[in-house]
Amino acid sequence: MQKKEDLVSKSLKHLGIKSLKEMQEASIRTTDTNDNVILLAPTGSGKTLGFLLPILKRLNPKRKGVQALIISPSRELSVQIENVFRAMKTDFKVNAFYGGHAMKVEKNSLLEPPTVLVGTPGRIAAHIRQETFLATSIKTLVLDEFDKSLELGFQDDIRYIIQKTPNVYSKIFTSATRSENIPSFLMMKDPIVLDFLNSKSASKLRLRAVKATGTDKLQTLIELICKVGGKSTLVFCNHRDAVDRISELLKEKDVVHDVFHGGLEQHIRERALIKYRNGSYNVLITTDLASRGLDIPIIKNIIHYQLPLSRDAYTHRNGRTARMDANGFSYLVLAEEEPIPDFITEEPEMIELNESNVMPEPPKWQTLYISGGKKDKINKIDIVGLLLKKGGLQKDDLGLIEVLDHSSFVAVNRTKAFKAMMQLKKSKIKKLTVKIALSR
Repeated sequence: MQKKEDLVSKSLKHLGIKSLKEMQEASIRTTDTNDNVILLAPTGSGKTLGFLLPILKRLNPKRKGVQALIISPSRELSVQIENVFRAMKTDFKVNAFYGGHAMKVEKNSLLEPPTVLVGTPGRIAAHIRQETFLATSIKTLVLDEFDKSLELGFQDDIRYIIQKTPNVYSKIFTSATRSENIPSFLMMKDPIVLDFLNSKSASKLRLRAVKATGTDKLQTLIELICKVGGKSTLVFCNHRDAVDRISELLKEKDVVHDVFHGGLEQHIRERALIKYRNGSYNVLITTDLASRGLDIPIIKNIIHYQLPLSRDAYTHRNGRTARMDANGFSYLVLAEEEPIPDFITEEPEMIELNESNVMPEPPKWQTLYISGGKKDKINKIDIVGLLLKKGGLQKDDLGLIEVLDHSSFVAVNRTKAFKAMMQLKKSKIKKLTVKIALSR
């Protein structure tokens, strides 16, 4: 059996990480000698590795069944955790279960149970009720962003999961905010709290505010988007219908953007994040669903089109920017008589907008969809070869490539994407005929 330290070292090498952050080292050190740990650290600080590495050290290759269960509040976060664990290239199987696709697919994967199971509370609870896997084999339980799960109303599902996993002896809870109390049903007795929330990046966040004329903020939002230019921007609303309404109005003004919220089908949400990551869109209109736990790049600007309803929401929204020692800006869009909430204690810098601002240039990239992925034995090298040899593209014309199970997405120079698509319409990769189209 490999030494636990060797497993960690090899995993970090596969991830391309040379050294751990202080928070991650503290988590490993603390979980080695304590069974109940709460890890508090800002969004984007590396909490995922902060609990995956301690889990890895606890896994027993000789034991069958699910050994570690990771509960997260969203589908996207579950998939992100699964992808990170896969990238560690261990010999342990991992699966992510969540709503939005058929239970049948998940049940088939349970014919050989994963060692590490990741999922949303509702879907994991449903599997336990149907006894699709043996919950009593679980020894380690992680509640990632546990406060968000409680905020979203998953108390009953989480309570049920904890009741049905009586052999859990190690718990790790994570959050990007401090909670005043931990509900008793979580059965977190005398936890060790690792608090890394006082991040240095907080001082690099600059708070600004703009005043709209009257109660209509839309024109002010458009002018603000013009002002920040082509920098990556998240525009937050409090409700899904507001996201959709604003998106329709921005389309009329030819503002290039995409939308993301819980009312969209899973594959649409997934594509929105892919295109935002690869730079096909620089502006994403969203709800608080995008405020944490998503695999998206460092954001330059946060725009609170609708002001957050709580301090936690405000903190998590702003946590998407000013990360990893980068500078970031947070903008409050205020109606004429709209007060700033009491929980926003900083004094914002009031700025003026210029109505003559021109629209930002379209993003450099556009995304091509390819109807083949990992399950078809297609990889990034195959895709690059096809695009360079038959698509008439140069290396500099290609951006981020993401290969999923049954599809792939490639960022291509916007000025050449359509021509490349037309040249590649009837193409084969590894003898498989694939459909190639502009991703909608």
